[in-house]
Amino acid sequence: MADYLFDRGVGAQLFPDGVRVIKTHGRIRQVWLGDKILCTIRASDGFIVLNRKGAELLHAALKPPRLRVTVSEEAAPLVASGRTVFAKHVMAADPEIRPAEEVLVVDPQDKLLASGKALLNGEEMVAFKTGVAVVVRRGFGGD
Repeated sequence: MADYLFDRGVGAQLFPDGVRVIKTHGRIRQVWLGDKILCTIRASDGFIVLNRKGAELLHAALKPPRLRVTVSEEAAPLVASGRTVFAKHVMAADPEIRPAEEVLVVDPQDKLLASGKALLNGEEMVAFKTGVAVVVRRGFGGD
């Protein structure tokens, strides 16, 4: 599923040897690596929702600009604290991003700030000057 959602070959890097899965009702719900949760599996459709460690592994596995939304320096601290990404703050975005995809939000130096769900496609994020581009699930600043 990770190869399908993110890119070919990413599954092996996102889920290295030693991961532990938590199942309920016979379905995988969470994936852990050591004492860190990598991701949860959404019950409604089986899609992967990244936690911090999973987003860090995905960020390392994918070359820019794949699945990245780059925000301005002024918006970076707000996004890192978990605030929504508005289109007016998007400087660049992977043109292959589709709405409802899990994306990585980065600053201009490619520092990982947050992960979230895209509401617009990549081209719209750059072109639009109003509206929400990414609903941030987890901001990675301050800790």
